[in-house]
Amino acid sequence: MAANFDKKKHIRKLCVAGMKVELTFGGDTLLKQSVDYICDYEGEPDIKIAVERDVLERAKQKNAHLSLDDCEYLLTGSRFYTGLLNYSGFMLHSSAVVYENKAYLFSAPCGTGKSTHTSLWLRRFGDAAVILNDDKPAIRFVDGRFYAYGTPWSGKTPANINMRVPLGAIAFIERAEKNSIELFDVQTAFAGILSQTLRIKNMDNLDKVVPLVENLVKNVKVYKLKCNMELDAVDVAYNAMSKDC
Repeated sequence: MAANFDKKKHIRKLCVAGMKVELTFGGDTLLKQSVDYICDYEGEPDIKIAVERDVLERAKQKNAHLSLDDCEYLLTGSRFYTGLLNYSGFMLHSSAVVYENKAYLFSAPCGTGKSTHTSLWLRRFGDAAVILNDDKPAIRFVDGRFYAYGTPWSGKTPANINMRVPLGAIAFIERAEKNSIELFDVQTAFAGILSQTLRIKNMDNLDKVVPLVENLVKNVKVYKLKCNMELDAVDVAYNAMSKDC
């Protein structure tokens, strides 16, 4: 348990992924993660987030290795991304790197190496590349195109930036000895993206995310990237994914 969890509840006005957010929380993680998203907006928030103490307690009972702070961090993120569905947006479990004002998202099951791959982009391109969000970037369809956004919820690392960047392309990573990349067909891309967003049980929310993903795969290229963890993998990915995006 975070040492300061029960000492004080914080209420912050945030701007996240273009949304006005009111976040009520008690843990140290969100206290740190939300700093760069603080803004003094007027009017009512688009999304209000507060996780009840009994909900946190039940989550901790099911996940004994997590603290209340950890549970709050995960649950507030889930509630934000669920609320985002009402604003043409959703979360993709991925690591997002920005280079030349385009966001490139790399998705894969946990432990495959998506964060390791995007860290290679920082080595390859230096300060010209940055991590937008290392685990759960937001994607929104705004004014006729898709954008990727940083959010305070970036998994196990604090790597996120409060910015909006045009979405360039998406790749699903597989480990391999030799680097190669191929374009997914629309059906395969749709299934892959749907498998790496929120686990949606509510039919109303499913009806919101399905058209968004259908629109995404028609307008944004999605690839399969077989890669090792060497710098050459960056060149293979970038050379393909940066074309016509």
